[in-house]
Amino acid sequence: MLPGWQGSGPKHWQTLWERRHHYRRVEQHDWSTPLRGDWLARLEDVVLSCEEPAVLVAHSLGCILAAAWAAHSPNTQRVKAALLVAPADVERPEIRPRLPSWSPIELQALPFPAVLLGSRDDPFCELERARLFAHAWNAQFMDYGACGHINADSGLASWPEGHVLLQDLMKD
Repeated sequence: MLPGWQGSGPKHWQTLWERRHHYRRVEQHDWSTPLRGDWLARLEDVVLSCEEPAVLVAHSLGCILAAAWAAHSPNTQRVKAALLVAPADVERPEIRPRLPSWSPIELQALPFPAVLLGSRDDPFCELERARLFAHAWNAQFMDYGACGHINADSGLASWPEGHVLLQDLMKD
């Protein structure tokens, strides 16, 4: 499943994975002014509709969504693992006014295995904040170097290295 936020256009690795591997994307109701409660309800609906345990693949705001969902859903056992890429720090002063329903960020341990990738030059989250999220969520942290927001602008194309990480999570 592929919850995300900005930058999930036709050249984004999530879109390319969805097309190539036939993964199911969580289609949110409003991508331009996302409301946390609406996004949580939609993710819950999609997870409940899965026949097999889901593996969440979250980018940016999707990482914050995955943590919030895991903190409140009674159905977390339906998720096998999560790949969390470039979380958006919605508590940053320049982001918080645009996304008021997303603060505070849930900082409870995830009840499923997770890997979080952070970038040293992500304009939406400092590396140390990404590391803090990983620690709080009990996720394995990976410093992905200077790769921006780990999106289409990062020049990753279909991002085969990321897909290997996902396949490893799917095996366990």
